[in-house]
Amino acid sequence: MPRLIKSVRELKTILHSIRCELGNKKNIGFVPTMGYLHEGHRKLIKLSKIQNDITVVSIYVNPLQFGEGEDYERYPRNLARDLEVCEEEGVDIVFAPDDEEIYPEKPKTLIDVPGLTDILEEQFRPGHFRGVAVVVIKLFNLVQPDRAYFGEKDYQQLKLIQRLVRDLAFPIEIIPVETVREEDGLAYSSRNSYLSAQERESALCIYKSFLMAQKLFSKGNTDPDLIKEAVRNFIEKHPLVTKIDYIDIRDEELREVKNIKENDRLLVALWVGNTRLIDNWRFKNENV
Repeated sequence: MPRLIKSVRELKTILHSIRCELGNKKNIGFVPTMGYLHEGHRKLIKLSKIQNDITVVSIYVNPLQFGEGEDYERYPRNLARDLEVCEEEGVDIVFAPDDEEIYPEKPKTLIDVPGLTDILEEQFRPGHFRGVAVVVIKLFNLVQPDRAYFGEKDYQQLKLIQRLVRDLAFPIEIIPVETVREEDGLAYSSRNSYLSAQERESALCIYKSFLMAQKLFSKGNTDPDLIKEAVRNFIEKHPLVTKIDYIDIRDEELREVKNIKENDRLLVALWVGNTRLIDNWRFKNENV
């Protein structure tokens, strides 16, 4: 069973002891999560276990990254279940603090990164990435890992964290991990638990639209407007999709593109029933 730590003071004490015991040649891997762990999280943990001597997983539903009327209160939580997953994957430390430990007082620091915190998600969830940036930087300072692991499903978040680490000179290697999907293509997400059987079936339109977009690209279609329109038309045929927030195509650094090339990203955010889902696809050069 991993060691469960709930206080900042205990975490600092334990990690200091580990560093003294292991010496500077040993590495600490860090997997920050909001819990309700799934196969995507398992992949992050497995990679950390391979690449590091110690793996720390944080489980904390950060209120700062939820806007008014969002699903903070109903976000799925099950610490006992998460601890079982961490034990199965060989996690060494689980840090599961409450709000008072992370925010003894409400932070006044605001972090903005033009070109990353003012596009896509931020246009529909104002302040979301300010909350993400504050909690991730705080966790980095507490854990002081050598490597930290983030899934590519939250691609904008990944790019923000990479930028913060570069700009602020954190001595941390950010390891991107490819999106993990169920057999039918639906990306693993804690919010999938909200979906009814019919809604889950309808949510598959996201992955199917990605395959269609990839096929168009492979046939030589590089006009982003054409492919975005095709994706929108396909998704809108599914009646349980109640709203599309955005369908966009950006380059690897989330800049707008005039012609699609390999490694550009198709990014989608939509609502199935009352559940908001995000996903993205990396265009590949393939022969049709």
